[in-house]
Amino acid sequence: MKKYINREISWLRFNERVNEISFDLNVPILERLNFISIAASNLDEFFSVRVAGLIEQTKLDPNKKSYDGLTASEQLLQVDEFTRNLISKQNQSFEKIEKELKKHKIYIMRNKFLKKHISKINNFFDAEIESILTPITVDATHPLPFIPNLCLSLIAKIKHKKTHQQFISVLRISDLKLRFFKINDANGTYFYPVEEIIIFQLKKIFPDFQIQDTNLFRVIRDSDLDVLEEADDLIREFKKLVRERKRGEVIRLDVQKKLNHDFKKLITNELNVSDNEIFEYEDLLGFDQLSEIYGNTQNKKLNYKKFKPRFPERIKDFGGDCFAAIKKKDLLVHHPFESFDVVVSFLDQAASDSQVIAIKQTLYRTSDQSPIIEALTKAAENGKSVTAVVELKARFDEEKNLQWAENLEKSGVQVVYGFMNLKIHAKVSMVIRREKNKLNHYIHFGTGNYHPQTAKVYTDLSLFTCDSDLANDASRLFHYMSSYNLSKNYKRISYSPINLREKLYFHIDHEIELAKRNKPANIWVKMNNLVDQKMIDKLYKASQAGVKITCLIRGICCLIPGVKGLSENIKVISIVGRFLEHSRIVCFGKGKPLPHKESKIYISSADWMGRNFDRRVETLVPIDNKTVHEQILFQIMNTAINDNANAWMLNSDGFYNKINEKRSKAINSHKYFMINPSLSGRGSALRKVQKIIKKS
Repeated sequence: MKKYINREISWLRFNERVNEISFDLNVPILERLNFISIAASNLDEFFSVRVAGLIEQTKLDPNKKSYDGLTASEQLLQVDEFTRNLISKQNQSFEKIEKELKKHKIYIMRNKFLKKHISKINNFFDAEIESILTPITVDATHPLPFIPNLCLSLIAKIKHKKTHQQFISVLRISDLKLRFFKINDANGTYFYPVEEIIIFQLKKIFPDFQIQDTNLFRVIRDSDLDVLEEADDLIREFKKLVRERKRGEVIRLDVQKKLNHDFKKLITNELNVSDNEIFEYEDLLGFDQLSEIYGNTQNKKLNYKKFKPRFPERIKDFGGDCFAAIKKKDLLVHHPFESFDVVVSFLDQAASDSQVIAIKQTLYRTSDQSPIIEALTKAAENGKSVTAVVELKARFDEEKNLQWAENLEKSGVQVVYGFMNLKIHAKVSMVIRREKNKLNHYIHFGTGNYHPQTAKVYTDLSLFTCDSDLANDASRLFHYMSSYNLSKNYKRISYSPINLREKLYFHIDHEIELAKRNKPANIWVKMNNLVDQKMIDKLYKASQAGVKITCLIRGICCLIPGVKGLSENIKVISIVGRFLEHSRIVCFGKGKPLPHKESKIYISSADWMGRNFDRRVETLVPIDNKTVHEQILFQIMNTAINDNANAWMLNSDGFYNKINEKRSKAINSHKYFMINPSLSGRGSALRKVQKIIKKS
């Protein structure tokens, strides 16, 4: 009996669900276009990391099998088939959306230039394109130029007008850092792909040549980093690896279907690409860059209706004083429905507050011009003790993290670079404030990164507390991250790689014992990915004992639900919609049916993957405050589990079906959270909100 779903295929099915939104006629047309872009970008990253890893495994350990029983070569075959089907669907979706956009006077111009726009296009080419391009003619002394990762390139066959000698020339389109030239006029909005403009203007670039043929291609390279555990200087090692990444092996070549034989032969020989690494698109390459059209077109009728994230009323009740509000009672902020500005305000207030002595902060990912970095910098400049625990191994953000870590150090921040063999993925901020000759600690525990931009689209939780036990645990955790101090005197939180797995086992085993005694036994979990084999086996054991388990798994799920004798008591739901589900929540019934006020609830930074349990520093934080407990269990989890607008159900065959239950009222959890304020953040308006919850 098959017990596990392959990790790579499960991820591809998640990306398929993302792409399916591009077909959903209930979603505004520009948002559908953006979902093609998101799915395409996801797929590029999947190839540059996961597929690259499988290719490497075929060379180093070809007989090694995944725990679902497949060798790397067998997985690559399945990935190849799935990817080609997905690309075909993307082509179909793009064709439909392109036609529909025309009805709204938005035109993506291909192989066609309107006479009225020629002058503007010529001027744009002369001013913005020609001088940046570097055409390289390929011959014995000029090999194919280096093509960076994700670079779109133009290949042209040219013939000298006098000598009739033929050449092939290559131009890197992505050097322009712009994909579409936008022209507005009375008849609509027009987007001209820059590659089409360059092809149109090739006679200017090659005035002595006839243009015989042109085509486009795009490469994806191995972009994973392999950090040497014995490296004596982590910063120097990462700077070297980031440079090397840019020249990784080509693992995928995207081409147009019309690519001629001579071009294909040259490109594949020069880039050392095999036929099974070539993927064909109808015409337009680089669907990820459709986000440029999305970002440059604003139309109320064609976009999601804008909403303004709420700022917690509780903090407003205290005149904007975060510390006073937190001291009164624990506060949970539900992003993006409630603004990430509250996290920024928390640190910004700390930076300027004369009573604040010290700030400690973990940083995994953050934004450009980050207000978090600005607040830490200001605090250090104001003479406070500031410690930033920076994770350099945040994939694709390594270079950025190195830069702002250096900037923090220059401003006086004490920067700790974590561990060589562990990623610091915990989301913790601690402010130490002197109040009446006593030090009080204010803590923020999060499920998502300190990233103001992603916080606008990722659903995450921020817990603010000044609970003394949680504060002491947070302090010990920072000591561990900076000095390897393995204190075991943690009172409330659990953390990996030390005891997070064991804490979850303890609660699952307790539910198993309850089920054996014919008591109500229930588990609710919410996370991005469920991959860890040991944890899946533990859930199977719980199901076999009669524990009722509901899993909200947005992305990868290697567990197979609904199998008699194995997992018939497990239900797996994936919510994919306007916002990216990202919060991690675990609920245990403790002998009561869920939801129940006596259940045990945790929020966490960790998905249930081997890396999160064994190779990362992660947190599992208990929720004991009554209002926050009610908010997470009754408002967030219960609503998400009953979503019938964005939800997909995982079947025992490994495939997902969209949930389209015929109910008197559709339940869209994202819309619900946008409309209904959270319980713990409402302060003086709490009673009104409780009435709303009961009615819903």
